Amino acid sequence: MARQFVIPFSNIRKSDVSLVGGKTASLGEMYSIGLPVPNGFAITADAYRYFIKFNKLDDEIKNILKKTKVKNIKELQKAGKAIRNLIRNAKFPLDLEKQILSEFKKLKEKHVAVRSSATAEDLVCASFAGQQETFLNVNEKNLLTRIRDCFASLFTDRAISYREDKKFDHFKIALSVAVQKQIFSKASGVMFTIDPDSGHKNFVVINASYGLGDYIVQGKVNPDEFWVFKESCKLIDKKLGNKNIMEIRSSSGVKKKNVDEAMQKKFSLTDDEVEQLAKYGLIIENHYKRPMDIEFAKDYNDEIYILQARPETVHSTKKQKIYKEYLLKEKGELIAKGLAIGRKIVSGEVNVISDIKNIGKFKKGQILVTKMTDPDWEPIMKIAAGIITEEGGRTAHAAIVARELGIPAIVGVKDATKILSGDVTIDCTKEFGRIWKGQLRYEVREHNLEKIPKTKTNIFVNIGIPDEAIDVSLLPIDGVGLAREEFIISSYIGIHPLELIRMKKENIFIEKLYFGISKIAAAFYPRPVIIRFSDFKTNEYRRLQGGEKYEPVEENPMIGWRGAIRYVDEKYEPAFRLECRALKRCIDNGLTNIKVMVPFCRTLDEARHTLSIIRDEGLNASIGMMTEIPSNVVLIDKFSQLFDFFSIGSNDLTQLVLGVDRDEPLLSNVFDERNPAVEDMIKKLIAGAHKCNRPVGICGQAPSDYPDFVKFLIQNKIDSISVNPDVALQTKLLVAKLEKSK
Repeated sequence: MARQFVIPFSNIRKSDVSLVGGKTASLGEMYSIGLPVPNGFAITADAYRYFIKFNKLDDEIKNILKKTKVKNIKELQKAGKAIRNLIRNAKFPLDLEKQILSEFKKLKEKHVAVRSSATAEDLVCASFAGQQETFLNVNEKNLLTRIRDCFASLFTDRAISYREDKKFDHFKIALSVAVQKQIFSKASGVMFTIDPDSGHKNFVVINASYGLGDYIVQGKVNPDEFWVFKESCKLIDKKLGNKNIMEIRSSSGVKKKNVDEAMQKKFSLTDDEVEQLAKYGLIIENHYKRPMDIEFAKDYNDEIYILQARPETVHSTKKQKIYKEYLLKEKGELIAKGLAIGRKIVSGEVNVISDIKNIGKFKKGQILVTKMTDPDWEPIMKIAAGIITEEGGRTAHAAIVARELGIPAIVGVKDATKILSGDVTIDCTKEFGRIWKGQLRYEVREHNLEKIPKTKTNIFVNIGIPDEAIDVSLLPIDGVGLAREEFIISSYIGIHPLELIRMKKENIFIEKLYFGISKIAAAFYPRPVIIRFSDFKTNEYRRLQGGEKYEPVEENPMIGWRGAIRYVDEKYEPAFRLECRALKRCIDNGLTNIKVMVPFCRTLDEARHTLSIIRDEGLNASIGMMTEIPSNVVLIDKFSQLFDFFSIGSNDLTQLVLGVDRDEPLLSNVFDERNPAVEDMIKKLIAGAHKCNRPVGICGQAPSDYPDFVKFLIQNKIDSISVNPDVALQTKLLVAKLEKSK
């Protein structure tokens, strides 16, 4: 009986890794549970071994490797090329060739994708992503040649180097090949069921671009990026990429095509398609019981297909709960920006390598700067202190490898190879990575999260920047005590809301505010997140585009037309309603951990009118009030009948109790929240609110600056303290100590 070297997907399961490799075993498994996987068949690892043995290549390959110093890049390149040529020039055994061509005819497809799948590929402990070859738009005439090329790709330079590093035996790893229906992609991309940079598990992150998928991984395009909240599978953020080229089919395989300007300005996936993809991602994650890295495609009929799924190997395998905090300790000259990969800072000497032929000139510990990388660059990437590329997005090859190696990278840096030289500092502590001139001092703080004590008093953080929330939320803190809408409005929108209403573009305001708030709330979910309605002063609103049309010029904006009095003014009320609609959309889309807060509310009438507007907009949330005006303290029993909770705004309360303009430098020595008059107000406020069974927190600057003020708050039984992220852990440790000593 003839040996079976070819198996259809319908007969393959995830347990068949040793037979067909991780990639194809996963395809068969997903096909079996009803996911939209293009049909195909596998040429087994046994077939590969049979091919090698039939052509008597074992000893020749072993001899070449035995004589090679793999750490020497030139020797590695020479050996890899020799082995690959041996395999490409070998012949198929006749019985194997017949089985392959017979199964191909059963597919009834003119064109297929031919994809390598190593038998140790996509293990939880290692990722072989991109080390072996894939060939698209392959016809029957080229099928056997491409399968042979896949066999040869088991010995690419990067694969040989990687196996040596991981101490994998070159001959205990074999290669299977998947032959699969070719999806001619209108769009394609990569999906992670975890944030690939921070490891946050509340998100599905999707990168997509036009055409076939190779250009995303190769870093030739900066793709569209979509963030989905796992709990509800709702889109909560999206960023338009620079999709100026795409890969399409050609008569001989694939070719590059320019994308016209109109298409570049459109997203490659619709919101509904993104959410459907995320649902597929969660089905796959739940089935495999671990975060996954998934490839997908959308054809010209707008049908979505899953092309590959493998375990995410960077964050999901970490066991020890250590949070490393990188802090830049000095300022420098900013040279360039790009997308940050990883959350680290590193300094080093720039080495611009423009061509793969010159990688022998790279030295350990340097900063690699190049246009883009592919798997052939991996031998020097693993000795680099950091990586900077001109092209690519978060799922480009450089980003994937940098995460796995644990080194910081900045991708998509325009003209990096031309403008960078000498010593630089790579700062990846924010969403956008920054490149500073020279080697700047930085500090690394290690926090063992399992040793941080629990406190009776909730320790919250103040958040302004949505992308900052993702990393901060990984700290063992209790939620967000103050998330300010102002940063989202000024940085993401930039246009006065009344001007957008005049232009009939109010949906822009709602959507962008929704995205910003959602990212903060999703990062901390299910912990509470208090969102404060906008509290711009008139001079700040005037800086927004069109703002001068709607804002008066005030002598003292700090105590002028701000807060609740704006919301109830018939001139501004339509804009306030937009804020309510954005928040309602957040809550309706599953972010039920959101609480809302009204700032600078002077009178009970303002409070009642504001609450009636909120309820009229259908915003169903716990509603609190910033207590920052003496009238709030004097009438705390009355305000307690209207609001669910209170948060002390110590900056404004100090200003108004002491009669000090907090922005006036001449009076800075008088401005102090620890003044007995201010402390007396706070003491009365906490006691009065507690008498009415209302919780009280504080979200002003004082607890971040003064440890003795924290002691005063604990003594007066405050319910929560919200501080800046950089002092959150030390505040929690201080509060634990104070609570213990009471």
